[in-house]
Amino acid sequence: MITQSCKCDLKNCSCCKECFNCLSHLYSECCSCVDLCPKPNYTTNALSKKSHVEELSAIPTLFDVLTSDPDTDRRWITFTYPVDFDLAMFKPQLEKEIKYKTHNGLAESAEQEVDPVNMITLNCSVAYLSQCMSWNKCKGSCLSMGAASYRWFHDGCCECVGDKCINYGINESRYVTYSFHLYI
Repeated sequence: MITQSCKCDLKNCSCCKECFNCLSHLYSECCSCVDLCPKPNYTTNALSKKSHVEELSAIPTLFDVLTSDPDTDRRWITFTYPVDFDLAMFKPQLEKEIKYKTHNGLAESAEQEVDPVNMITLNCSVAYLSQCMSWNKCKGSCLSMGAASYRWFHDGCCECVGDKCINYGINESRYVTYSFHLYI
């Protein structure tokens, strides 16, 4: 119906601009219906390098349950990797200002080094959704999974991020190799 009303010819992209204009504000929601969304692939392009991140109201137990085993319906694929945290982050803060120390790879004085005994390693899990989707659908999908945050790449790739991750998960667009069709 959208293809006919907007006269989007999927075989001849000479009308792609007109189709884009016809869909107007619905383009991001409907681009997959008219086969104009960026195609899933592993090549890096300018859109896959840009992303939008946002915090969500997390339900950590739900997200952990959903990502602990592979999804049988292949709606997402999970990546889990270790993250080191300073135990001081988990202790009650008596001061209002939190101080962070960074390691720059150069030899530092003993006062600046973090003692490995004061470190804890937690597993960060992220779920890459299998469908190319709009920013709002990405946010809604990650919210429904109980994610703590999400990262939506401008190429349509969506990454839901668990509560034990820093810096909004993995800053890399990764598409799942499964083929799916989106029905709106």
